[in-house]
Amino acid sequence: MKRSYNIKIQWLALFALFAGAAQAADVGAGKAKSAACQACHGPVGVSSGPLWPSLAGLNAGYIEGQLVKFRSGMRDDPVMRPIAEELSDADMQNLAAYFSSLQGKSAGGDPALAKLGKDKAGMCLGCHGNNAQGVGMAPKLAGQLPKYLAKQLTDFKKGARKAPQMNAMAQSLSDDDIKALAAYLASL
Repeated sequence: MKRSYNIKIQWLALFALFAGAAQAADVGAGKAKSAACQACHGPVGVSSGPLWPSLAGLNAGYIEGQLVKFRSGMRDDPVMRPIAEELSDADMQNLAAYFSSLQGKSAGGDPALAKLGKDKAGMCLGCHGNNAQGVGMAPKLAGQLPKYLAKQLTDFKKGARKAPQMNAMAQSLSDDDIKALAAYLASL
């Protein structure tokens, strides 16, 4: 009887933890906090700067995870780290909820390069989804600006950005492959 009672208490505690986390994110509070993000990431999360990602439509868990990495220094960026250091956990959850609720859009890209990139995209789509829409913690690549995507792939290839699976995948890409993939993914 006591064991059954303990198991019920554990399940209730686990449920309360997840229920609290699900209710913790506030899209409205995230929108209000996003003013500082808009200069680089756009007023509705669609970046116009070639080296900054669009945040609209990215998975909330991915956005929050990247903010945590910037805050901790696991992901180094001289602009993002001081911003992330000022954010509370709740701020990060709220920002992530807000940006994930927005609609992304295609960034375009050179059509000839995009056609070449489509043939190479299979290596990306297994983790990032059939339309590069993002799956789980693998971010949405569709619609990101080509220069941003190319920089990230180059950083993974050089090891400047750390993620073992991406570092290994990027090693197989030539500079021309990177440009073509970036153009294709941006066109989605």
